[in-house]
Amino acid sequence: MERSRFESLVDEVFEELPEVLLDYVDNAVFVVEDWPDAETLESLGVRSRGGLLGLYQGLPLDERHVDTTGALPDRIVLYQKPIELYARQTGERVDDVVYDTLVHEIGHHFGLTEAELREIEGRG
Repeated sequence: MERSRFESLVDEVFEELPEVLLDYVDNAVFVVEDWPDAETLESLGVRSRGGLLGLYQGLPLDERHVDTTGALPDRIVLYQKPIELYARQTGERVDDVVYDTLVHEIGHHFGLTEAELREIEGRG
């Protein structure tokens, strides 16, 4: 899929997220990249280049304090090629994978751990 179409899809899916999530997504930017870089994969212990669909980078809301000011915006990165690959391998629609990935990464923005997210997603 063309990058511009994928970015439009991300925007459309973002608008479909429950308002309860959107109301608390504060100081975050959403970025689309083709693939995660080797350093990112290594730092997270991910062995496969296609094994990372998204990444939250920032200070979770539950770790912020009143005096936390002047910080750069948090970043939520969606990796287009791994998302498309995952959708092909599982038979899921790309927009459904984008939705699940956005919810997962926003969960990290709220301070949820991988274990907590897996439990919520019914994979724990």
